[in-house]
This record gives sequence, structure tokens and C-alpha cells, in this order.
Amino acid sequence: MTTARDRLRLALLDASESEHTRRNFRRELDADLVEFEVTANERPADFDFDGVIVTGSRTSVYWDRDWIRPLLDYVATADDAGLPILGVCYGHQALASALGGRVEGMGECEIGYREIDQTAAASDDELFAGLDDPFTAFTTHSDAVTELPPDAELLAENDYGIHAFRRGHAWGVQFHPEYDRDTAARVTRGKDLPEERIQSVLDGIDAANYDAACRTKRLFENFTDYVRQVRETAVVK
Repeated sequence: MTTARDRLRLALLDASESEHTRRNFRRELDADLVEFEVTANERPADFDFDGVIVTGSRTSVYWDRDWIRPLLDYVATADDAGLPILGVCYGHQALASALGGRVEGMGECEIGYREIDQTAAASDDELFAGLDDPFTAFTTHSDAVTELPPDAELLAENDYGIHAFRRGHAWGVQFHPEYDRDTAARVTRGKDLPEERIQSVLDGIDAANYDAACRTKRLFENFTDYVRQVRETAVVK
């Protein structure tokens, strides 16, 4: 039986300014989430967590916002402290930037359920254990990681570029494994895109694509399993 002491304690750094984001992560993560609205300059005062999650955002990591640099500094220091980190979409880009990579605008938008290919390095990576190859996930972004951080490994990509990387205990994923169908539809309807393209994406938010994307949600279980292993190793030491 899992006790309160056994439960993971994760810092959720929410950059989304969207009510559905925290609900989705609460549903998918088997952990106690300590939530911070980083766009309002809320950040943890310390690193007393088992791991860190950085969410998506409407913001670009290279914009001039007073909360972005402190967020990147926190992420970089958490990585130095050896905390497992998972960055999702904007969080993927923020992690890459914090660790010395490069993020740039794409000049276009990738959106909808897409197939993403694993690289050879993903074949024995803990986060991707048991995932389909290629796997299906919902994507929505107009920025991309164009240069990986030093010593990072590319784990997944498609024709829009880098979709996952790892360095040490830290992973970034460009796609949104946490999305449910309602979130995918609401985000799509909010995009400034031609109506024909929006309708095409909405038509693709169907049961078959969502079922395939649900298999990709396994990476949350993989991440929390990894975080527990790191915690147990630290206790033994």
C-alpha cells in the first residue's frame, strides 16, 4: 500500500495560463503536485522535491518577459542539483534553453495528432519504454528546439524537427502527452489559422487517434518510475 511518505512530490511549474493544464497533469501523474504559476513569478524557494515538471505556454522562450529568465535559472539549478525534470512543449524549449540549447521560431505551426519517430537512442531510454514506434501524440507549436544542449541525446523527431531529447536526469518532449480530446479541440479552436485547417485538425481529434495517443501517456508512468529510482538511490547513498 502506498503511504503519504511514499508519494512523490513534484514541482509543477505552470507557464500555461490555462485552466485545463493543471487538471491534465493532475490526472496523468501519480504524484503530489506542488503547483506554481510561473507567469506570475511564482517559483519554488528551494529544491526540496523529487522532480520537476515544466508545462506548455502561449509564450516563446526568447520573449522579453520578467518571469522567463528566473524560470530558466531555476530549471538549470534544479538540473545541477540532480532533480529529474520533464519539460513539455514550452517546457521542452525552456529546458533546452536553460541547458545551453537553441530555440527559434518555425515560421509555421505544427498542430494536430501526428506520428513521431523514435531515434536509435530511444530504444533503451527509460522514458520511451513500451511506447509505439512511431508513436502518436497531439502537437501544437510554432517554435522548435533547433540546437540541442551540449551532451544531450536526440530521442524523437518528425518532419517538423526535434520532438524529444535527454540529458542526464532531464527530458524534454515537444508534444503534449497530457492532452485529452477536449483540450486538443479547445486549443485548436483558439488558433489564428485558416478555418479549413482548423476544421481538418478538429476532424482528426477522433477516437482512433486519441486511443493511439493514450498509449503515449505511458511516458508519465515511466517518468515517475524513474523519479522513484533516483530517490531510492539517493536514500541508499
